[in-house]
Amino acid sequence: MSASGGTRAIVAALLANLSIAVAKFVAFLFSGSSSMLAESVHSVADSGNQGLLLLGGKRAQREATPQHPFGFGRERYIYAFLVSIVLFSVGGMFALYEGYEKIKHPHELEHWYWPVGVLVFAIIAEGFSFRTAVKESNPLRGKKSWKEFIRHAKAPELPVVLLEDLGALVGLVLALGGVGLALLTGNGVWDGIGTLCIGILLILIALVLAVETKSLLLGEAAGADVVQQIQAAAVAGDTVTGIIHMRTLHLGPEELLVAAKIAVRHDGTATEIASAIDAAESRIREAVPIARVIYLEPDIYSEAEAAKGPDPEATPGGPTAPSAAH
Repeated sequence: MSASGGTRAIVAALLANLSIAVAKFVAFLFSGSSSMLAESVHSVADSGNQGLLLLGGKRAQREATPQHPFGFGRERYIYAFLVSIVLFSVGGMFALYEGYEKIKHPHELEHWYWPVGVLVFAIIAEGFSFRTAVKESNPLRGKKSWKEFIRHAKAPELPVVLLEDLGALVGLVLALGGVGLALLTGNGVWDGIGTLCIGILLILIALVLAVETKSLLLGEAAGADVVQQIQAAAVAGDTVTGIIHMRTLHLGPEELLVAAKIAVRHDGTATEIASAIDAAESRIREAVPIARVIYLEPDIYSEAEAAKGPDPEATPGGPTAPSAAH
C-alpha cells in the first residue's frame, strides 16, 4: 500500500468526522434525538480511530533495535486491531444502550430541522471521505473485488477507513430514517429503533475488522503472485536449480521476510554456491522490493526424499506446500 495514499484517506476521514461530530452534538442538544446522540458518539469514536491509525503508522517507522531486530512494522496491525475494539465498545455498545433506553422511554423530538439538516450535511461530508478512500484504494485493488481487497490487503489502513466510512454512511441513512419515522408518526420509539440498528451495524463492522486484523497480527504469508515472483527470481541463475521449500511472512505491510531452502548443483564449490546465493538474494529484492529480510539455505535436491512426500515436522506450521518436497 502506498503510505501516502493511506494517510490521505485517513486525514480526509478524520477531518470529516471531527466536523460531523460537532454538528451532531449540537443537533442532539436541540432535538434530544437518541439517533443523533448515537451518531455523535460514532463520529467521535471514528475520529479517535483515525488518530490511532496515524499514530500506528508513525510508530511503525521506527528503526529496528537489538530487542526488536525486525523493526516495528506490525504496530500498524496492532493499532488497526485497537480500532475494531473502540468501534465495538464505544460506538456499537453505546448505540445499543441508547437505543434500548429510547425505546423504553420514548419522547417527542424537538426542533426536528436540526437533526435532519445535520444528517444531510453529514451524508455529504462522509460521502466525500468515502470517495477519497475508494479513489486511494482503486490502484491497489486492481481487478480484485472489494471483498477480496478487504480480506487480503496487507496494509490495514485503507480497508479500515473504507469499512468505517461505509458504516458511517449506512448509519446516517438509518438515523435519518429513524428521525423521519419518529416525525411522521409522532412516536419517538422509531428514533430508538434507528439507534439500535446503528449499534448492530457498528458491531458487525467491528467484528469484521477484528477478524481481518487478527489474521495480520498472527502473521500472514505473501500473496500467491508475490510468491511466484520470488520463486522465479530465486532460480534464474545457473547454480540454483529449484526451491525445495519456502516460507514468507509479512513483518509489516511493506516488509517481507523470505526463508527458503534452495536446491543447488551437487558439483558446485563453496565459493560458487555463496555467489549464487548472493545473486539470488539480489534478484529477489529487485523483483519484490518489500523482501527486506532474506534467508537462503543451500541443499542438494533428492528425488528419493521428494518421493516420500512432505514431512509435517520439517518446518514450523505444519505440512509444507507441494513444491516443498526434497
